[in-house]
Amino acid sequence: MAKLTETAWAGSILVVNGGSSTLKFALFLDEGSPVRHLSGSIDRIGSPEGTFTWRQDGTGSGEHRTVEVPDHKACIELLLGAVQNLLAHHPLQAIGHRVVHGGRQYQEPQLVTPVVMDALQQLSPYDPEHLPGEIALIKGLAERYPHLPHIACFDTAFHRGMPPVARLLAIPRRYHSAGVQRYGFHGLSYAFLMKALAEIGKPGEADGRVILAHLGNGASMAAVKDGQVVDTTMGFTPASGLPMSRRSGDLDPGLLSYLAHTEGMTVERFHRMVNSESGLLGVSEVSSDMRDLLKQEERDPRAAEAVELFCYQVRKGIGALAASLGGLDTMVFSAGIGEHAPVIRARICAGLEFLGIMIDHARNNADEGVISKDGCPVTVRVIHTDEEQEIAHSVMHLLGRTTMNR
Repeated sequence: MAKLTETAWAGSILVVNGGSSTLKFALFLDEGSPVRHLSGSIDRIGSPEGTFTWRQDGTGSGEHRTVEVPDHKACIELLLGAVQNLLAHHPLQAIGHRVVHGGRQYQEPQLVTPVVMDALQQLSPYDPEHLPGEIALIKGLAERYPHLPHIACFDTAFHRGMPPVARLLAIPRRYHSAGVQRYGFHGLSYAFLMKALAEIGKPGEADGRVILAHLGNGASMAAVKDGQVVDTTMGFTPASGLPMSRRSGDLDPGLLSYLAHTEGMTVERFHRMVNSESGLLGVSEVSSDMRDLLKQEERDPRAAEAVELFCYQVRKGIGALAASLGGLDTMVFSAGIGEHAPVIRARICAGLEFLGIMIDHARNNADEGVISKDGCPVTVRVIHTDEEQEIAHSVMHLLGRTTMNR
């Protein structure tokens, strides 16, 4: 891979955002700041009914079709085919990769080197749902572009400043020394949201007591005070914290022992259950998609209970995070559910008036940027998050002082 030298840098940036069974990608051009020119996604990786979608901004060009891709590495040819026309006029200069877990050692974006790759391999057991696929993408694209800088951007980095007490797990100390601690995730989204809040918020608002709610297929929240993260709902793995589309969220650890004794459940089977078969899907037995559940809740009590459980647990989480902050000034909703489900936002906030959260239902139903009532103590906002944009900014920040030495 490329080495870096202290010279000017310009060019297009490919951003690759790998999930457990999805891949999002975007191509940005350096126009002083990264400007998105193409976006795409590959969903249901490993399924014969996957979907491949891409769209070029401002041109109407794009594609949507069914595909079968067995793994993340098999996605590479599809995404490169989508961006090839733009690359003919704007040569690719760097590739930014979302990496879910950076362990204890990585607190900022890193140029991918053999040492970094070895570290990621060693971290794979921390998050077997995400890291193997992300490593495969880095390796596959590095084989195609060995002379380009590849930059790893870590979801855990945002949370590395949490106070020690927020990182501790109440298990024997030797495990903490070995790296078993609360890390937190969705950090790229939170970093983007804090920058956006600093731009659009009232003077000093981003330095106040803020709760950020990233509510999508994966869901978590983070508490930020004076610009520093104080706590978050996710812990050692992305399966912890709030119930999600298919992930359970927090569970009694005794459940594993119980199921092992009563059903002969193995660790591998338990892992699959809490990561792929639980959450909204497990409770509703209908769908992992909040939109489907809202359509069916009036006639299916299981769907109604799944929605109620999600809102209840988020509401509890807001109360807990507000306690860690010593109060609350700003609440931010983001990601798929947070940005596009006003009924869920309203149900989450119902009963939180004691914290100063008061929703203006007309603003909320209109998906306005501020959905709280005028004059209420807490400003409640809806902000679109953009992990790919954050990665592109991180790549430019690192390479703005440097470029590749071929």
